Amino acid sequence: MPSIRYLWLALAVWGTVHPMYYFIGWFLANEWSILAMVDAWHANLASSGLVWDLTIAAVTLTIWVAVESIRTRNWRGLWAIPATYCIGVSCGLPLYLFLRPIATRVA
Repeated sequence: MPSIRYLWLALAVWGTVHPMYYFIGWFLANEWSILAMVDAWHANLASSGLVWDLTIAAVTLTIWVAVESIRTRNWRGLWAIPATYCIGVSCGLPLYLFLRPIATRVA
C-alpha cells in the first residue's frame, strides 16, 4: 500500500474519533436529544454558517463519490457516503480517498 494511503486512513480514523469524542460528550450531557443538537447547531450565525458549509461539502462529496464510483465501478468507495452523513465530512472524505483505486499508467 503506498504511503499516501496510510495517511488517508489515519485521517479517516482521526476524523471519526476526534469529532465523536465531542458529540458523545454533548449527547451524554443532553440526554441523547437529536432535536436539541439541531437547535445547538443553529444557536448563532457562526454555527449556522458552519452547518451550511459542512452540508454543502457533504452534498458535493456525495455527488463526487457516486459519479466516480459508477464511472470506475469501485463500489466499495460508496462506503464513504454513509460515513459522511453518520460521522462527518472529516471521516467521509479521507475514507473515500483511502478506498479510491490508485490510478496506474500503462506506457
